[in-house]
Amino acid sequence: MTFRTAVQDVLDPAQRREEALAGYDVLGNAPQRELQALVDIAAQVCAVPRAAINIITSTQQQQIATTGFAASICAREDSMCAAVLEHTDRVVVPDASLDARFNENPFVTGILGNVRFYASAPLTTPDGVIIGRLCVFDSQPRELAEAQEDALAAIAERVVDVLELRLRTRELEDSLATLTQTRDELHRSNEALSVFAGQVSHDLRTPLTAIMASTEMLGQQPAVSGDVWSERLVATAHRSATRMAGMIEQILAHAQVGAELHRADTDLALVLASVLEDLAPTLEARAASVAVGELPTLPADEQQLYSVMLNLVSNAVKYARPDVAPVVEVTAERRGEKWRLSVHDNGIGISAADRDRVFGLFNRVETSVDGSGIGLATVKRIIEAHDGTIGISSPEGPGTVVWFELPAHAPGQMAPAPPPATLDAPDTGHDD
Repeated sequence: MTFRTAVQDVLDPAQRREEALAGYDVLGNAPQRELQALVDIAAQVCAVPRAAINIITSTQQQQIATTGFAASICAREDSMCAAVLEHTDRVVVPDASLDARFNENPFVTGILGNVRFYASAPLTTPDGVIIGRLCVFDSQPRELAEAQEDALAAIAERVVDVLELRLRTRELEDSLATLTQTRDELHRSNEALSVFAGQVSHDLRTPLTAIMASTEMLGQQPAVSGDVWSERLVATAHRSATRMAGMIEQILAHAQVGAELHRADTDLALVLASVLEDLAPTLEARAASVAVGELPTLPADEQQLYSVMLNLVSNAVKYARPDVAPVVEVTAERRGEKWRLSVHDNGIGISAADRDRVFGLFNRVETSVDGSGIGLATVKRIIEAHDGTIGISSPEGPGTVVWFELPAHAPGQMAPAPPPATLDAPDTGHDD
């Protein structure tokens, strides 16, 4: 049971009707063209001169569409439809002057009208609330065929369908407006974050640069270089300042990710070649080897994918097992409309419990290796900005496989059609 249903269950029929009418916002604001077409059809199908869509409130009957006369409002106690409002099926009265429910009604007695024939069907919402009736009438007694009665009931259902469609459209428009506002606020928030990160980066880099320069100069002083304890303290301070400067740069990069993508056909083989060239001193120092499979060309931001590959390959080398030379394998696999890129290493690995956590900002799982906990968070933001996904899986044996999937085609671009099938020529039994 939904909350809405539970609330309706404790309301009486009149309260439920008022709530439904408020939701449809139909009084004085009805979808005229659609309802006019339906009430016209009702009159034609029943072969009568007049028809109306009557909405019943706690005090009034309001006609939101009519055929054969002008719409009006009357008191509820004068309404013929109100007299049979809770009737859940069609009502057909050949001569209202002979029916005890209507023979004293002012629309029958001549005070407000001279109705004789009257027929109506309920306007029932999907929640079972009757908000009014679709009625047809005439000043002459008459009968309706069964097919006409069925048609009248069907048209009444279509009236409610129109109101429901209008309600759902309005709700969808409201949701879209809310989403648009949220998107705009998020965009402004991201811009503010980028500005803030840039300002903080600028404000902190100046004193950090001074600290780094001072500690470097201090370490060269004879009084410091000649004292093991002093030299160690100064070296520690210099390293800490250097690491902090690197973290500031990473925070700035993280804040700026996804602000604006420059998608173009990007050859990942060339991107990885640039990464390996820049990492050459590290790879040589660690005696690391990197095997590269065939890599695709994708619609992506080349500079940002460079950052992804640089981070993943450098991590694969950094988190190596003691006394084991790092071995890294980079491969690609087509999966439907996406490409999956995998970076497989033989390092210390990541436990299953930590595989989601490592992509959070400032989260680290291996404290024996220096790291800020920013790199993988930035990688995740880059991949998601490209409408991709990223994850970690366990290989057979030691190490880790970090993979990411990216669309094979740019947004809105159709996949190329497969080549037409060809039929082999029939075997005639003769050589050409």
